[in-house]
Amino acid sequence: MNQSNITNLSFDALWKYYFYDKYLPSSLFGHVVERLDIVGYPEIWISRVSRTNLLAQAVKLDDALRTHGEQVLNYMPLFGLPFAVKDNIDVEGMQTTAACPSFAYMPQVSAYVVQKLQEAGAILIGKTNLDQFATGLVGTRSPYGVVRNAINPDYVSGGSSSGSAVAVTLQLVSFTLGTDTAGSGRIPAGFNGIVGLKPTRGLLSMRGVLPACRTLDCVSIFAQNVQDAWRVLHTTAGFDTEDAFSRHVIQSGVRRNGYRIVVPDVLEFYGDMCAQTAFSDAMTQVAKLPNVQVRNIPFFPFIEAGKLLYQGPWVAERQAAIGSFFDKQSQTIDPTVHNIIAQAARFNAVDTFKAGYRLAELKREAERLMTEIDFLVVPTAPTIPTIAAVNAEPIARNDELGYYTNFVNFFDLAALSIPTSARSDGLPAGITLIGKCGSDHLLAAAGEAIQAKFDRLDTTRVQYQGSHSVVADPLPYVEPTVQVAVVGAHLEGQPLNWQLLERGARKLLSTSTSKNYRLYVLPDSVPPKPGLARVMEGGGAIELELWEIPQRNFGSFVAEIPAPLGIGSVQLSDGRYVKGFICEPWALNGAQDISFHGGWRAYLASQPI
Repeated sequence: MNQSNITNLSFDALWKYYFYDKYLPSSLFGHVVERLDIVGYPEIWISRVSRTNLLAQAVKLDDALRTHGEQVLNYMPLFGLPFAVKDNIDVEGMQTTAACPSFAYMPQVSAYVVQKLQEAGAILIGKTNLDQFATGLVGTRSPYGVVRNAINPDYVSGGSSSGSAVAVTLQLVSFTLGTDTAGSGRIPAGFNGIVGLKPTRGLLSMRGVLPACRTLDCVSIFAQNVQDAWRVLHTTAGFDTEDAFSRHVIQSGVRRNGYRIVVPDVLEFYGDMCAQTAFSDAMTQVAKLPNVQVRNIPFFPFIEAGKLLYQGPWVAERQAAIGSFFDKQSQTIDPTVHNIIAQAARFNAVDTFKAGYRLAELKREAERLMTEIDFLVVPTAPTIPTIAAVNAEPIARNDELGYYTNFVNFFDLAALSIPTSARSDGLPAGITLIGKCGSDHLLAAAGEAIQAKFDRLDTTRVQYQGSHSVVADPLPYVEPTVQVAVVGAHLEGQPLNWQLLERGARKLLSTSTSKNYRLYVLPDSVPPKPGLARVMEGGGAIELELWEIPQRNFGSFVAEIPAPLGIGSVQLSDGRYVKGFICEPWALNGAQDISFHGGWRAYLASQPI
């Protein structure tokens, strides 16, 4: 293998190297380092892990691979994947600069999310450049250099997580962490043709992350595709008792019966016709998804809330984040960043409360508008400026980029930016799915389907070749649940399985009943359904699936079950009892006994097509 072979660092591509081509991490990472030096773009990096340290990390994984083979993924779900973090995220033994050398400090421990990634087998490559103090959406406000766009270096990369996005696009790492206050985890993704996942606030710990606005910030994830981004989120999500802003986020279920989508009634592109056409074309493709409903909603509360972020007292949070440094060494701060943070002096406590009241009103109106929908779709950005244009008017050009992003954390929403077909001028284009608090799994499932559609249209993009969808794996529950056994139309892949999925249920295992049951076909049921009955003698084991469903949704699930079916207690093959589908005895008189098939799927397979 030579470095030219390492041009696809998606998760499945690297795992193919390890598990099928039999390369050890220490061997592969030598080539990854070579690629870092050959590709260029030195402005991506503020600091890099030394080659010696990097290979030492990889050697530790060699033994794990030799011992466990592919099973190593059972306890290291990010095994052997190179990653980088934005340089406002602490890494033990590496300075945190926030792109301001005079502010730099040496953390004693790594950020909680970094610890979880390394425990999961990912290997840290380095720390990436950013708009200073995470203040900006352009990627030009750093003494470590302007981060150029990965597709066309005359254009901005987007910020503030500029280096993190470009490193993924150039295939220098498999994924990166950024942060997101006003769009920093989405704008760079859109500008560089990759996925940007901005989770619900509090889902990922912020311990060890220097905030821009502590009440609004969250860690974000950049990856080549939705599947890879979701796997990172799945690994790092969880409540952190030592982070005051961490919280138990209850997830909504996924949709399997189409999506209810809205788009803004007022679309702004600042005269960029290529961006306008790209979004129109993208929505044409989205509308082709099965059973999709698309309509417009008033966008005024979202626009007004977005303006509060920089025109209201929240700029004072940026000064609070860096403390007395702003007063003592203001001359060392980037002039544009300094001018933004200095606006804190314009506001007092009364202004802060008044702005908070107005934000609450706008949030309530947005909640009303989003009540009966699954998610909002917007352009990830209204336009993409050149570096020269931003240098000429740094504030105005930056403000334009936040039109579709600034309000999201204010309204406690989740968001997922995905690449679409390129603009007519060759620059990347993207859309962002925005959902309610806790809609992360819903957005990922929808985003996976949407990205697959655009990947088929764009043959130049690196394709995802995963054998299965990891997006099907929901986040761990943070609420009481009920286990329920299903035997017929609610089985995985069957017509009514969506009733479980949309309530946030997940499959635990496939098993069978004890040897005391018989299975019958219920006549005239639509869709066709079986009836399960316990018998005193002559019974057998019947195939079933055990699912887990949030307790808060169990009642509505039961309410949809038609007679003669109901929920009772079903004994499993291991002897324990769980809630499950049973049938009233009167409905079985004259019903066809299909017990000899052993289960509903086997019966269906025996029927003529």
